[in-house]
Amino acid sequence: MKSAYIQYLKQLLIFSGILGVIWLALTFVLPGKFLSPALPSLFFFFIATSLLSFYYLLQSAGKRFIKFVNTFLLTIIIKLFLYVGVMVVYVLINRKDAVAFVLGFFVLYLCYSIFEAVCIISKTQSTTPDSTIQ
Repeated sequence: MKSAYIQYLKQLLIFSGILGVIWLALTFVLPGKFLSPALPSLFFFFIATSLLSFYYLLQSAGKRFIKFVNTFLLTIIIKLFLYVGVMVVYVLINRKDAVAFVLGFFVLYLCYSIFEAVCIISKTQSTTPDSTIQ
């Protein structure tokens, strides 16, 4: 499990670096009103939430399938409430930056959710209750 987590961490950091380069390129192309100044800190937020949820999913992957499914759904629900909470708080505090922040947040949410789903599926696809993740 530890090697799978370290491998995921490396992949996540590379993926985040690529997204960061894209964001940096967009800062030169798009007007400032389309990019939220809070966007760079969102990268760290999504990295942290992805690492935590992946850790819990890896722990439950070697157990019964229903346990994994329950953990998977629970992490999705918890992250959804956390993400909505962060968006609502930020929008209430910074109304001028609301549209740019929500759009940036949504794009990052999609990118990180797809990345995490692909990684967890590839790690658990061949996993049976009797085998372990390497």
